Amino acid sequence: MRYLLGVDLGTSGTKTVLFDLVGNVICSKTIEYPLYQPANGWAEQDPSDWWNATCDGIKYVITTSGIEASEISGVGLSGQMHGLVMLDKNGMVLRNSIIWCDQRTAKECQQMNSIMGEKRLLEITANPALTGFTASKILWIQNNEPEVYEKCAHILLPKDYIRYMLTGEFATDVSDASGMQLMDIPNRCWSDEILSKFNIDKSMLGKIYESPEVTGKIHSRAAEVTGLCVGTIVVGGAADNSAAAIGTGVVRTGNAFTTIGTSGVVYAISDDVSIDLKGRVHTLCSAVPGKWTLMSCTLGAGLSLKWLRDTCCSEEMIEAERLGVDPYVVMDRLAEKVMPGAGGLVYLPYLMGERSPHPDPDCRGVFFGLSASHNRANMIRAVMEGVAFSQLECVDVFKEMQVNVEDMIACGGGGRSTVWRQMLSDMYGCSVSTIKADEGPAFGVAILAGVGAGVYDSVEAACDNLVSKNIILKPNPSTRKVYEEYYELYKKLYADLQGSFKLLSKLPK
Repeated sequence: MRYLLGVDLGTSGTKTVLFDLVGNVICSKTIEYPLYQPANGWAEQDPSDWWNATCDGIKYVITTSGIEASEISGVGLSGQMHGLVMLDKNGMVLRNSIIWCDQRTAKECQQMNSIMGEKRLLEITANPALTGFTASKILWIQNNEPEVYEKCAHILLPKDYIRYMLTGEFATDVSDASGMQLMDIPNRCWSDEILSKFNIDKSMLGKIYESPEVTGKIHSRAAEVTGLCVGTIVVGGAADNSAAAIGTGVVRTGNAFTTIGTSGVVYAISDDVSIDLKGRVHTLCSAVPGKWTLMSCTLGAGLSLKWLRDTCCSEEMIEAERLGVDPYVVMDRLAEKVMPGAGGLVYLPYLMGERSPHPDPDCRGVFFGLSASHNRANMIRAVMEGVAFSQLECVDVFKEMQVNVEDMIACGGGGRSTVWRQMLSDMYGCSVSTIKADEGPAFGVAILAGVGAGVYDSVEAACDNLVSKNIILKPNPSTRKVYEEYYELYKKLYADLQGSFKLLSKLPK
């Protein structure tokens, strides 16, 4: 027998999954680790925690499954994007990694715009200067910890630190490197112009590979601590969302997925590079060679429903405990009893400000049209519809960029709700499906490892054989008509309130 190994380095833990060649899960292990917040708005992790979790997870799945390590054909790596790992000339970590959700770099983003110009930065990196991306973190180290930067010989992303520890190679893949704001996205390479202006030596960065390409092989030291065989290949792998796209079969133009977790993401594939010069959505290189992706991020998606649950739905939580079900199941049933439009109640999901399609840190959540006739069921339905409208608004930006969505996969916690999926289908005007097996990014990078090992002919061919849909919902034309009218009002509300949001942000709290 032959097997593939997928390692997904997340923020809360690392998930290691062993698959057979037809996509069945043989064994899985998740090992958690801490997040450190040394100051308000800061977020860091210790790369040694990632490495220990990787070693222990790999040892566990090999030992527990009882397979021979020699039967593992390849290893794929996925990971949280944008994190900054800095090594000295001896390959030793210089400081904790500043990770994706860290917000300390607002001044550095202004510096990036000043140095490059906002338009030129967008033309090259396909994204506006963002606190979450890696470039601003590097500039922060230059500005605030120059003694650390002086010792830095290598800059890596989180999963690529694991690659270095496994293989001794300094490398990355196009999808993850896209989130550093150091790449020429249209040409899929490091940007000499940006590196020069930001005073970053290209020798500090790893070689860029396409995601299924072999980047190195397991060396003897790594074999000792993981149980893998020396010489097992490690492929480029992918950033977490890009890997999830592979794992859900989103590999061709017209394919997309919507994830409703704490945040909401719409992720679509394009054969051509397309950049939104308004900075409303992200353009990145796809893990499918020669393709690009568009990705949006709504900050308060599932978070909005969680906020409502925790703030207003104590009765539903008690009922869920009595029935032995998740509170969201009870809330779902209430929402299902309310007609589309939530009885004339519209919700704007801007609890945390917004990223896509309104890059606006000052906007805030709104219930519009609230009356004495409304109850919690109306509020639940309105929140779900408001989050779905925000995803539709992002899909409309994709369409402006000539990237149409004809088939949508739903995933994340919100994707388990039939009511929410039907809303998405009605609003998008296309089918919305789930998939039979959802192992997320770990499955995606295992597929990439299989392509690199020659098990599968291509990423697309592998997904055709391994990823299958489960429940498929079709749009309801009459409901879609109702949503079209409410959607126009939803969009108008942000435009009408934009100035008021700015005024509110200046008032004492």
